[in-house]
Order: sequence, then C-alpha cells, then structure tokens
Amino acid sequence: LLSAVRHSSGSHDYENESYEAFNSRYQTFFNQVEDVFELQRGLNNCFAYDLVPATEVVEAALRASRKVNDYATAVRILEGVKEKVENKLQYQAYLDELKPVIQELGK
Repeated sequence: LLSAVRHSSGSHDYENESYEAFNSRYQTFFNQVEDVFELQRGLNNCFAYDLVPATEVVEAALRASRKVNDYATAVRILEGVKEKVENKLQYQAYLDELKPVIQELGK
C-alpha cells in the first residue's frame, strides 16, 4: 500500500526559518503572484504563522491584490494585519508606514 502522507517538495526547513528569511520568502512569493487563487493561498499560508509579516510583505501582498484586480483581498490583508498585531498602536504603525502604498494603489 502507498502511504497517504504527502511530503512537500523541496527540503526547506520552515520551522527553523528566521523572521528575515520568512519575510523574504513571502515578499518574493507575492511579487510573483499571477492570479487571485494564488494570492489567497499565499495569504492563508503567510498569516497562519504565529507572527506578523513585515510591512514589506504586506506591501507586496497589497500590490499583488492590485495586480490581480481584487480590492476585497486588499481590504482583507489589512484586516489580517489588524488581527495579528498586539494592539491598536502597532496597527497604526503599520498603516502609517504603508500609507504611501495605500494611497498609490487607491488611485
């Protein structure tokens, strides 16, 4: 009988990945997104970790949502950040840093 266990491709050890490597991996991923399904799959995976992605990752995800023309996902990205941070002050810091990008993409 064949095993029902599915192994991921590659030998990357995500459990021991540094915060910087995590952010780099997801920033690269979102920069290469081609469709809504891929974007949403990446967001589900990214936000499943017990950490808040760096603003560079959030920016790349917002740009990806613009690229695939999905405003609703852009809103969900910001809602996801709001849920992940510890307090309103941290969320406001994200919004302040992302303000130029949000304004640019809102045009």
